[in-house]
Amino acid sequence: MKKNYRRDAEKIFRAAVAAADPTRAVLAHLALDEGGALTAGLRRYDLAQFENVFVIGAGKAGAPMAVAMEKLLGKKITGGLINVKEGHVARLRRIELNQATHPIPGESGVAGSRRILEMAQAAGRRDLVICLISGGASALLPLPAPGITLEDKQKVTGQLLACGATIHEINTVRKHLSAIKGGRLARAVYPAALVTLILSDVIGDDLSVIGSGPTVPDPSTFADALRILTNFDLLGKVPRGVLRVIETAKQESPKPGDAAFKKSQNIIVGSNRLAIDAAAKTARQLGYRPLVLSTTIEGETREVAAMHVEIAREVRASGQPVGAPVCLLSGGETTVTLRGAGKGGRNQEFALAAALRLGSVPDALVLSAGTDGTDGPTIAAGAFASSTTLDRAAALGMDANGFLNRNDSFSFFEKLGDLLITGPTNTNVMDVRIMLLG
Repeated sequence: MKKNYRRDAEKIFRAAVAAADPTRAVLAHLALDEGGALTAGLRRYDLAQFENVFVIGAGKAGAPMAVAMEKLLGKKITGGLINVKEGHVARLRRIELNQATHPIPGESGVAGSRRILEMAQAAGRRDLVICLISGGASALLPLPAPGITLEDKQKVTGQLLACGATIHEINTVRKHLSAIKGGRLARAVYPAALVTLILSDVIGDDLSVIGSGPTVPDPSTFADALRILTNFDLLGKVPRGVLRVIETAKQESPKPGDAAFKKSQNIIVGSNRLAIDAAAKTARQLGYRPLVLSTTIEGETREVAAMHVEIAREVRASGQPVGAPVCLLSGGETTVTLRGAGKGGRNQEFALAAALRLGSVPDALVLSAGTDGTDGPTIAAGAFASSTTLDRAAALGMDANGFLNRNDSFSFFEKLGDLLITGPTNTNVMDVRIMLLG
């Protein structure tokens, strides 16, 4: 295998991350003219007509998005508060960043969410509220509905993550256990004007799912949340308060047509598609034929990995659907059903599952990584696997199947030196999977 495959894969991945840079993404969708009018999406806001401009929000990319807002509006911003993941910070003058835990919500997130809701409720008819939402916002806006404790939310979130629920299913439940999600933040802001800028980390860019849709109409219901808990056999396992709130369904989240959305608009400023397009461009520059399989891939990680390797095997055998040298690309977000007590994330598990099949595909390398720089509860963004991974592992006395069965992909790749560690990237547009065939 030529020596620069790993280097090339990392270059392609970093190009994808750069394309999702939150500061550039926000500034590309806003404009401030000399007269002091802000153009956002299809609307124009004369800032002279507003008494206050508040900036609120949550997400892993909250800090660089806030940097963009301060760069554009400066002293026109009255104040603001954004919940961000611990360590995902920046130096700001007008907007406060509140560091909170992710993916399991914590007390700091609750405190920040309560202050954000209070700021939204205090906004008046002549105020403008700009809300910044990015990946991780669901866990970073953990304000429990009345009758539910933070511990209740932590437990049910952990249960849903462990059983392999999709982000759509997890967020449907979250929205109906929250005092701020599922359009409730927009309800608090009204009658102030509201602009929400969104960096999408959700397959299909469904606005009601991204960050559990705090500022958009919620098409899901308490009945949907109950159905999800039933399907995953969690009815007898979730905290009593959670089940009571969902079964009694005292007040539904605001639906399409609700007055809360009369003066609001939502703008997607970045997505997985933009990241994958940039990855394809860089792959071509490096001499590969890029082939985008999909940007909406979901499903069980191991099965998705097997599918990718089979496509690579077909490329090797027949030159179809494209001949080597090729760079197969895909985006989206898979799920892992926990079977063991090991350490890892969906990207590292993808790489390990692929490694178990790559031995029969010569001259191949895989990199699967999260654009946010973190994969599960680990310090790694993802991992590399190649046609020689199993042989190298065997030389160290490691059984790859055993590590996979324990969901211990982090330990496996750590021993091989094949983890990709980037640190926080301050963005999040789901995952990027890269397969190079020389």
